[in-house]
Parts: sequence; C-alpha cells; structure tokens
Amino acid sequence: MTITDLPLPDFTGGAAAFARRGGQLRVSFGPRCQLGCWFCHNEGEIPPRITHHDRAIQPRRRVLSATDLLTAINAMTAAGIQRVFFTGGEPLLSPLARPVLEGMPAHRTSEYTTTLITNGLSLAKDLDWLAGTALDRIKVSLHYFSDASIAAIAEGKPGDIAKIKAGIEAATEHIPVVELNLLLQQQNAHEVDAIIDYARSLGTGLQIIELVDTDHNAGLGGGKIPSSGISAKLRAIATSEEVVTSGTGQGRRVFTVSGVKGTMTIEVIDASLGRHHVGQCATCPSRPNCVEGFWAVRLDTAGTLAPCLLRPDLRLDVTGHTRAPAALLREVNAHLDAFTDGTLA
Repeated sequence: MTITDLPLPDFTGGAAAFARRGGQLRVSFGPRCQLGCWFCHNEGEIPPRITHHDRAIQPRRRVLSATDLLTAINAMTAAGIQRVFFTGGEPLLSPLARPVLEGMPAHRTSEYTTTLITNGLSLAKDLDWLAGTALDRIKVSLHYFSDASIAAIAEGKPGDIAKIKAGIEAATEHIPVVELNLLLQQQNAHEVDAIIDYARSLGTGLQIIELVDTDHNAGLGGGKIPSSGISAKLRAIATSEEVVTSGTGQGRRVFTVSGVKGTMTIEVIDASLGRHHVGQCATCPSRPNCVEGFWAVRLDTAGTLAPCLLRPDLRLDVTGHTRAPAALLREVNAHLDAFTDGTLA
C-alpha cells in the first residue's frame, strides 16, 4: 500500500473544531534531557543531541512561567481540547514540571485527559509527588531494552535500563494508566519482540511508532523501519485488529492481544494508512517529508504555539496573552483557522 492522504476535514472553528477531530495539545516543559537520541525532534526545538555536540547552538530562552502554562492549558481545555500531553526534552528535568502538574485541576477523563511522556530515568524518584497530581496517564518512551541499545541510540550517553524498568513497574502501582512508546529504528529492531513481551507481562498499553524525519535527524542513525513487519507479527497473536483513520493525524492499527493481566491493546502508527492535511499543507514545501499531517498544536516555554512540527516559521507568539485566557483563545482560534484555510503568511 502506498502513502495516501485522507480527505481534507472541515476544520472551521479553531481550537474547538480541532479538538472535535481528536487533536492534542502538547506542552513542552523545555529541551533538557539526560540522553541525546539521534532521532529527537524535541517538539520543533533544538534537540539535546545538537547542543551536546556544540554548546554554541542553544534552544530558545524560556519566557513562560508555570502560571502562564496553566492559564493556557485551562483555557484550551475549556475550549474543547480533550488530550493534553506534557513533553520535553525530558519533562521531569524541568523546574516547571512539578508546579504545573501539581497545579492541574481535578477533572473527569470524559472532559479531557493528561499524559506525561518521559524517558523513565527519574520516574521512580518522582513518583511520590506524581501520584498526588491529576495525571491520568504516563507514557514511557522505551526505545531500547538494554544499556547497549541506549548507548547506540543516544550516541554513547549512559543509560540504565534497570532503573527505567523499575520506574515503569513502580508507576503501574501509583498512576491510573501506564503505557509504553516504541519508535521503530534499525538500532532497536533486535529488541522489538522483547519490548512487546515486556508490555504484555505488565499489562501496559504499547504504541509502536514510525520515524518522523525532520531537519534535525535527516541522514543520521540507522534510518526508519516500516511498521508492516511488526503488524504482521502482531496479527499472528492478536484476537482482533481495528484500522483507525478517523480524527486527526496518522492512521493506526489497533491490535487486541492477551497479557498477564488480561487483554491489552498495541497500537501501530502506520503512515501507509494516510494522514490528515489542511489548507496550509497544499503548497507547503515540507509536505513531501510529512508523515504526520495536522494532529497536534505545540505550546513551548519560549512562548510560541506551533500547529506543525516541520514549520517553525508558522509559530504563533502567545507571550502577550498567557495571563488573559479570552485573548489567548481568540489568537489561537484565528491562527488555527488561518492554518486550516491556508492563509498563514
């Protein structure tokens, strides 16, 4: 099957309409990370790997406070955003992580969900306070299953797979939902089966992702691996398979498999199932490299909100509105409407 584009959806109505399509808000706490994974896109910011190599190349300066981020998050969830993801870098290294996560109000998952994406290296240490927050889910990026693979993927940066696994296992006792992310690449191809077995042994969900090429990782590492081979293996052990192409973002295959604690799901993000594009994408010079389409808006501590990972020139400066929710929503809605209409300069 070749990569095909899904029909353009009706995205009129800014953030509210985007939310109805299943889009997500990704809040980056900052670029710091203990690792320097070769594939990292750092939500469009300068990845840690680049700064590790050249200290003269630094990400943008942090200008937003925890209060600013909470105001923006609360405004956008009130407007209809139903999925909020906290990312980095490694978010737990940021001084903003604890005040923001502890400041998130209690909510029902029918209103919106909150997810922390972490590499797991400090997870066990931070679980005491994380357990008292309104987090609904923790996703651990488990792209390796040995210290040797961590070193291969993170360009020699030391990792500790035992510490990561201990954090994951402890989190299952304290956090409502724990899931794993696995980015397919040549460096971990020999460990994919072991990671699948590990997820099944814990009963956690697992999402398997194809590589996203950006300006920061092009030509590095071992390159991408298509998900078709993994899907074929999962099909042999699954009790059911559902293909999902609705909503915002890439299509995915959802396999139901047996685990130690009962049935669980393994999602495979599959670029061959299509992507959602909107008006701005029609003439975008980055479209040939786009495997995600329009599925997330990214808010960073440098004070910008981006509707596209590959186009930093389309960022919206929100620094003047983070203490004024109504004004912020007006700006965000106008920006998303212009993006979906294809009228952003």
